[in-house]
Amino acid sequence: MKYVMFICTPVGGEELSPAAIAEDPRFASYLHDVRTRDVVRGGARLRPAADATTVRVQGAEVLLGDGPFAETKEYIAGFDVIEVADLDEAIALAARHPAALAGGSVEVRPVWE
Repeated sequence: MKYVMFICTPVGGEELSPAAIAEDPRFASYLHDVRTRDVVRGGARLRPAADATTVRVQGAEVLLGDGPFAETKEYIAGFDVIEVADLDEAIALAARHPAALAGGSVEVRPVWE
């Protein structure tokens, strides 16, 4: 079954660049494990929430807003698409993600297929 893991980072927390993630031993270990198990089907590191543009439509008018769609204590910093046997395996993988272990969270959501 496919799941998307939304990697959430606390607002104001440390913003790691892709290069910093590649050099971080926590991420290196995690990435080695998921690649060895061949469960990742895609994903991406996202730019900070401050770089987001929110689009809303009211009637014929397109309204643009700077920043994320809602004010929250966390923002989505990236996502992984994984394919595992079941929700229990997806949760176990999310619980080992370095972002979850460093004060953030990982939302696990099944994909419609």
